[in-house]
Amino acid sequence: MAQRMQACTVCHGKEGRATNEGYFPRIAGKPAGYLYNQLLNFREGRRHNATMAYLVEHLSDDYLREIAQHFSTLDLPYPPAQTIGAARLQLQLGAALVQRGDPGRGIPACVACHGQKMTGVEPAMPGLVGLPRDYVIGQLGAWRTGQRRAAEPDCMASIAKRLSPQDVSAVAAWLSSQTPPADSKPARQAKLPLPLECGSGLQ
Repeated sequence: MAQRMQACTVCHGKEGRATNEGYFPRIAGKPAGYLYNQLLNFREGRRHNATMAYLVEHLSDDYLREIAQHFSTLDLPYPPAQTIGAARLQLQLGAALVQRGDPGRGIPACVACHGQKMTGVEPAMPGLVGLPRDYVIGQLGAWRTGQRRAAEPDCMASIAKRLSPQDVSAVAAWLSSQTPPADSKPARQAKLPLPLECGSGLQ
């Protein structure tokens, strides 16, 4: 399977581990349910990337599950934190939103869904810690504008639209400045109920 997945590693890095530079996210070790949902989203047009759409256009559901399962089983080290020297107030805002949210604006804490260590939760919540800063900004922006969608109810679209540009930058700076924990595997089970209904988080 690793041999067949070389087309993926061109962008996502050796074995899908990515790097601490660039726009492409790490896929190694992400929950299989999350990876499978994203492959479906690219194939069915809910996410937009010409290369990804081309690669998965004619692949069956079963093969997409096989791809997702392959990358989900990889337990590989993370690169060093990408963002160094971000402004203190920006990091404080990012940490507050990640760890506590903003109840007054209906913004749940990121950890409520993505796990206390931000390494994801089985079966389908992705880890966010260690993602490139530009990738986080780009994806939250895509949800804000409708360029990225997920199965309804699309909880991330709802949350992203409540974030200001300042919030987005702060969350991205904080996440990309964190060193992932030694045990970076997704947590085994989500704490229910989730703060918002989420169509893709539990399947």
